[in-house]
Amino acid sequence: MNAPTTPSADGGTSGEGGEWSWFTPSERPERPDQPERPEWQEQPERLARAGGERARPAPRSHRGLPERHPPAPAHREQAHQEHAHREHEHQRPADQPPERGARPQETPASGRAPSPDTLLIRRTMAEIEPIADKVTSYFYALLFIRHPEVRDLFPPAMDAQRDRLFKALLTAAEHADDPATLTAYLSRLGRGHRKYGTVPAHYPAVGECLIGALTRYAPDSWDEVTEAAWVRVYTAISQIMIDAAAEDERTSPAWWQAEIVGHELRTPDIAVVTVRPDRPYPFLAGQYTSLETPWWPRIWRHYSFSCAPRADGLLSFHVKAVPAGWVSRALVHRARPGDFIRLGGPAGSMTVDHSTDSGMLCLGGGTGIAPIKALVEDVARHGRSRPVEVFYGARRGDDLYDIDTMLRLQKSHPWLSVRPVVSDGPTLGLSGQLPQVVRKYGPWTAYDAYLSGPPGMIRSGVDTLVGIGIPSHRIRHDSLDELTAAG
Repeated sequence: MNAPTTPSADGGTSGEGGEWSWFTPSERPERPDQPERPEWQEQPERLARAGGERARPAPRSHRGLPERHPPAPAHREQAHQEHAHREHEHQRPADQPPERGARPQETPASGRAPSPDTLLIRRTMAEIEPIADKVTSYFYALLFIRHPEVRDLFPPAMDAQRDRLFKALLTAAEHADDPATLTAYLSRLGRGHRKYGTVPAHYPAVGECLIGALTRYAPDSWDEVTEAAWVRVYTAISQIMIDAAAEDERTSPAWWQAEIVGHELRTPDIAVVTVRPDRPYPFLAGQYTSLETPWWPRIWRHYSFSCAPRADGLLSFHVKAVPAGWVSRALVHRARPGDFIRLGGPAGSMTVDHSTDSGMLCLGGGTGIAPIKALVEDVARHGRSRPVEVFYGARRGDDLYDIDTMLRLQKSHPWLSVRPVVSDGPTLGLSGQLPQVVRKYGPWTAYDAYLSGPPGMIRSGVDTLVGIGIPSHRIRHDSLDELTAAG
């Protein structure tokens, strides 16, 4: 299943999700054999002329940016511990940003006034937001011209990368005074960056070019005081990521190599792919991972595990081939047993709380049924009897590709109930939109809810469940932001 816990457009949730990073996969060009010349290949001065601005010389160096960020001492590493797409058919967003929403003038949720650095950074972000594409294009132009050695860390196409960079900067700016939230987010990014080959020396290069781009495109808010604020904040951000990567390196590889040992086509565009990692792979049911194929190097996509941890160590994913999906189409139509792929580390918090016997209400749309199936297996493995109600939704009856598996599980476990739901076309089961059908049953107020599928289903599902009395803190799903990323 594609990893962000959000389903894909067709109701899936196991799919081609991507994740933000300085070195992140992006969308596939329409004609990969004849790609357009990306803007990052243009000279910065030419980009400025094309935009009609008066070019301002960007600084070549900034004294405030350290040349290297070595890992912090152990006591600092402990302070940075983690709290705990639409190619996701069932793709999940792995390093999803925290929810955004605070505006530059707003007071943080803590009630404290924003810090002076935060106010300066938000002023800059407000100024460049209308021209975000130009700013990020110029940033990458500087980065690849001044530091050509980092180009190989990035995917061939850069369109989606620009959007993710700006979104991440907004996230950092808006949560600058919420260290717990920001540290958890940045720590996930730092660990995830290891698979791209990122090392501490890359961060000063990124910071230098970021400052250069802001200097050019934020003339009204930029001065020495603002630059100093950005240097301080960027240095702190990069140090959190470096520390998290160093801590992770002590116990986990940057990536796992895995051999495909099973490939079963369930429909013309959905395959169940089973792999054997080259070493033990620790994860929890309901989590997801990032995946790279040999046919598209440096293009990573998120997929949810469709099984709970197994004694034989095998891992399974439900993959839906989506239009223009590099990774998903390769996995469905090209991959065969004997091929090898790479896996990043596990991520995600849509897991079972085994300290309670509360009922579980599970909504799985399309390939979003993959992590729901893993959750059911996890409950069965722990041997505790608790009611689990599964609503499995799809557009048409033929799209319920895993219904036989789910019904077999229902037959084996009296605490499990599985209800298929079809939104379009004839059906012998329930008919309608998944969240609205769920509303007709219940009551659900004593249940923990789990949602996986396309972003639209997740949004409407959360609204419906909150509306019928389930507290939001008992509704679990992965971030929606990454679910809309194609791959």
